[in-house]
Amino acid sequence: MQTPQKIPLQELSANTASISRVARTIRKTSLQMVHRAKLGHPGGDMSAADILATLYFSVLRLNPAVPSDPMRDRFVMSKGHCSGAFYATLAEAGFFPRERLMDYMKPLSALNGHPDRNKLPGVEANTGPLGHGLPISVGMAKAAKISGAPWRVFVLTGDGELQEGSNWEAAMSASQFRLDNLTVIVDRNGLQQGDTTEDTVSLEPLADRWRSFGWSVQEIDGHNVAEITNVLRSVPFESGRPNCVIARTHKGRGVSFMTDRVEWHHRVPTDAELAAAIAELERGDHG
Repeated sequence: MQTPQKIPLQELSANTASISRVARTIRKTSLQMVHRAKLGHPGGDMSAADILATLYFSVLRLNPAVPSDPMRDRFVMSKGHCSGAFYATLAEAGFFPRERLMDYMKPLSALNGHPDRNKLPGVEANTGPLGHGLPISVGMAKAAKISGAPWRVFVLTGDGELQEGSNWEAAMSASQFRLDNLTVIVDRNGLQQGDTTEDTVSLEPLADRWRSFGWSVQEIDGHNVAEITNVLRSVPFESGRPNCVIARTHKGRGVSFMTDRVEWHHRVPTDAELAAAIAELERGDHG
């Protein structure tokens, strides 16, 4: 089977302006989904939007018309609680109709609060309990190496999620197995439920910690689409070493009164707040 092509979306090119527009759409859509459901994690949805848009519209080799193509790249949304942004991205990419987003978090909906690979095309792994996505991705990358397959594995983790020890067991394994086909992207927004990451369990110096586990590391602005594109298109950074991208981001990015505010980890906007947020996002005042 041929390697699938990058996703087309109304002649969307890989230029940064187009991807940034998609990221704003993801932010608006996911915020509307959270407001409608009265549940969700909008702050993390917003911080991850530029990364998700860049992955799906510039980096990943896959085809939404054939979601189980064995030659596709794999993406694992380890920070599964940010399912709003993930589902919005999959819908924009064409994995399922946008109308299905209206079912977000409804009883028995395929669009659970946490992604379920058995219910929705484009979801590679069930995630939500933190610390599971990277271990699963290590297994995927190892499988590709064993079979000699060319596909790659990308996984997006939260930063607070890295306080789970399972991630570091997986990191040691990835280095041991020389999985240079594996890339972890850390959404480093500095906030988790209730507090900053550094006042909960400090992660810094985060880059040096990953390097000490045998990974090749690069740090980027996680809202700069050009930087995200360039770094993710350049993997592997070093032959025989797994790749870590620490993406410095802002929780609630795109809306002034949400940005860097810990309460928006899982707060639901009021009608007035939603209207104000959508207005800011449509103007593009804050990314």
